[in-house]
Amino acid sequence: MNDDAKIHTGSYEGRQDQVRSLDFPEIEVFQNIYSDKTYRIDMEIPEFTAICPKTGLPDFGILYLSYKPAEFCLELKSLKEYVTAYRDVGIFHENVVNRILDDLVKACKPRWMRLHGDYNVRGGIKTRVTATYSA
Repeated sequence: MNDDAKIHTGSYEGRQDQVRSLDFPEIEVFQNIYSDKTYRIDMEIPEFTAICPKTGLPDFGILYLSYKPAEFCLELKSLKEYVTAYRDVGIFHENVVNRILDDLVKACKPRWMRLHGDYNVRGGIKTRVTATYSA
């Protein structure tokens, strides 16, 4: 890319800077009594909703979570409360997936984790975002 070329960020400049510091409900965990085994847990969150930061309209999608637990497993009720807290947040799809992955990894410290966000079509464009963590 030419140094003289400008990147057009439109009206989004600085509007997502707060994403890493937003407060969300705590994600609880429980002891994995099979931590000596390597196994995978798969979850589907089919009613994920956040707000489009441009239009203010809801963005709907499905979150697919897969992880290999180490010492702890994710507790589902707190995970549901955590995910539901995004309903009123204006946030880009890419930031949703990365922020949730960061918070889940921090909570349960897995061996491996993958989060895939599969968003409904909006304006003729379908978005899918995947982020992965490995210990």
